[in-house]
Amino acid sequence: MGESRSVAALGIVAHEVGHAIQDHANYGPLRVRSGLVPIVTLGSWLGPIIFLAGFFLSGFTGSTTVAWAGLFLFAGTVVFALITLPVEFNASRRALQLLRSYQLADGRELAQTKEVLDAAALTYVAALAQSLSTLLYYVFLLTGFSRRD
Repeated sequence: MGESRSVAALGIVAHEVGHAIQDHANYGPLRVRSGLVPIVTLGSWLGPIIFLAGFFLSGFTGSTTVAWAGLFLFAGTVVFALITLPVEFNASRRALQLLRSYQLADGRELAQTKEVLDAAALTYVAALAQSLSTLLYYVFLLTGFSRRD
């Protein structure tokens, strides 16, 4: 093969083909994640706004109901990030299987491609950790865990 191949490009293309196979196979977690997109899109930007408005209003009204509503809207981002993990890990696993079965990469390239896919997967783990930490921060603000009596 006269042209040079990028291991990262090879991994990304195979990973995306893995998603196409998931879609074709009607992979459950992908269907759930796709169904959540409209709700999460709304909740991820509207939830923090409603939370903050409710949190500040609670100082005047004594009620945290509006803030809790914002928190529950934002919680959808945590659910979405959690459901994204098996979808992405499965697409990467399928990608490596494709590269092996069609002999599109040799042993060294497969190992390097796996490293690229593993590094990409960590971004989804980080997104879950970030969403969860923000959600917990909101809970701590509302329940007073951050206050010392």
